Amino acid sequence: MRIGIVKAKIWRRSGMILALVLVVGGSAAVADEALETSVIPRFETWTTFTVEDGLPSDKVFALAIESDRLWVGTEDGLALFEEGQWTQFGTEDGLVYPVVTDLAVEPETGDLWIGTFGGLSRLSGGRFDNFTQLDSGLVNDVVYAVAAQGHRLWAATAAGTSAYDSWKDEWEIFTNRNAPMHEIWCYGLSVAEGKVSLAVWGGGVLQFDIETERWREHRDPDHEMEIDLLPDDGLVSDVVASVAHGDGILWAGTYFGANRYDGRRWRSYSKEDSGLASNFINRVVAEGTTAWFGTDEGLSHFDGEIWTTYSTADEEPGKGLITVRKGESERITTTKTAIAHNFVLAIARRDQEIWVGTEKGLSLGLPQPRPADQGPEHDHQGGKRK
Repeated sequence: MRIGIVKAKIWRRSGMILALVLVVGGSAAVADEALETSVIPRFETWTTFTVEDGLPSDKVFALAIESDRLWVGTEDGLALFEEGQWTQFGTEDGLVYPVVTDLAVEPETGDLWIGTFGGLSRLSGGRFDNFTQLDSGLVNDVVYAVAAQGHRLWAATAAGTSAYDSWKDEWEIFTNRNAPMHEIWCYGLSVAEGKVSLAVWGGGVLQFDIETERWREHRDPDHEMEIDLLPDDGLVSDVVASVAHGDGILWAGTYFGANRYDGRRWRSYSKEDSGLASNFINRVVAEGTTAWFGTDEGLSHFDGEIWTTYSTADEEPGKGLITVRKGESERITTTKTAIAHNFVLAIARRDQEIWVGTEKGLSLGLPQPRPADQGPEHDHQGGKRK
């Protein structure tokens, strides 16, 4: 979903010598206690869903969880997974456009907002209401991200950001004319703790204070897209693809690494000097004081000290790798199952499970392997069993 030209990258090297231990078997005991974390469960069992199971397309761009329902946005329509059954929705059902880029559930009404490459849809009471730049205050039909703030819906587009108040039926538009946007290509969006955070491709991160209605701009101090001259001085790059905000922490995913900002100090992370799977980040999702990163080389989680990355085992088809890193220590575990593909586009968490959207299917991860007498795949929250 993320489209852009990535120039040659020049990276700082940490010069670290890593202690590497290879452990075979998904339930192997951990020798190094320093690599253990209790913040988030470690997911060792994976089940993948594709068009053969009921998805409209294998390329999954967006996920939204509503109680026991899972909404899935794909390259060819919307899908609902409920009680083990798939239901598809396309343009023939009223969806404004087939390519679904993002999803958001309005907390007060339960309405589902659907961002697409051809406008914005709202699914309410089984009916689609559509909004485009020709008949509403949507600033552009190419919608990259949506987020609900009470009865207000925010939509990040290729030409700025729009906010829609469903109670008043009023729109507000933000572009470089009334906001400090160096660029108007708004790629990512997050609403939390009274702030709207925008990921602007080539323009850094913008934060809008809902109460004061004031903007704050975060830019790369180096003003270099490909080079991070000074670590921890601000954004790694102004080419920001995704942003998340929660528990007082701002997370940013760029095409050249990741950032964490706690309001006082910036931290920068790259594949070369951390456990981040790749510097090319498609999606960031905050969970408490931790964050998930969907990259082009796997799924990474960071709790502030420990990195955990999930990827496929290229030399063993069907199997997966869990790479855990803290400081200079690293451990790799092989699991019997894996995420569908390393190109991760969407992430959603619920209780003891995680849903991961990739370019070749949707995967459901659980913390522990299934008992041998229950078969190779699980049956949890509607998960399939073979």
